[in-house]
Amino acid sequence: MLKVIRASLSLRRRRFEKEALWRWHHTSLTNDLIENMDKKATWDRFYTENGKGTFKNFEWFFGFHAIKDCILPLLQTTSSNDAPLHVLDIGCGTSALGPCIYKHSECAVRVTCADISPVAVRLMQEHAESTPVQPCNPFSTLVFQEMDCTELEGHFGAQSLALIVDKGTTDALVRSKQGQSKAGQIVRQCLKVLKPSGHLLQFSDEDPDARLLWLEKESRGSEVLSQVGVHEIGELRGVTYFCYQISPCIAHH
Repeated sequence: MLKVIRASLSLRRRRFEKEALWRWHHTSLTNDLIENMDKKATWDRFYTENGKGTFKNFEWFFGFHAIKDCILPLLQTTSSNDAPLHVLDIGCGTSALGPCIYKHSECAVRVTCADISPVAVRLMQEHAESTPVQPCNPFSTLVFQEMDCTELEGHFGAQSLALIVDKGTTDALVRSKQGQSKAGQIVRQCLKVLKPSGHLLQFSDEDPDARLLWLEKESRGSEVLSQVGVHEIGELRGVTYFCYQISPCIAHH
């Protein structure tokens, strides 16, 4: 009987230690995210942990279908008979946003899903290869690329992109200790690589009173003049979300 009690206590202790370790690890990862969202190592760790087991897209805020009406009509009005429109999803993580644009866009698009974490890029690439998606337009393409989005000029030519989407990336940066300057740099880089008819869409839960002022300030630091607007997407799980649209307008000298 004593052996049974000891065995039971030992089993309970191991379970407690395992649960305590899980709670510590979960808290540690959460704290790391809160404090270091601007660090590559933080996202490598995050996507390594979330990439264990069966692949599942991880969505910040909401999925593609909540904002498809912000994106697809914009592509249709920008479309021409020339080469496919180049669309960039910055800080894509393992979101299905980029692949869904590729899948649902009626006009031809070249979608680049870019993230600073090679772990996220690898997971997305492997998933795309194992579960291929048929695009609405047969001339559309989808690529995944490791990239620091504060250095877009090193990857894209001036005025080469039709649309850049940012779902949560800027929010992560501006809420980290040292990320706000990086977020501003991304805005200025986006304006340089966007076509005159192009658009940067930022999806955020930040109030327009704060985000609009910040966007206008950061845009003034660019060589490219821009227009900044906002419209409300709606409320989800008690949080109101907005779409901020930044569009370049070339200065006349």
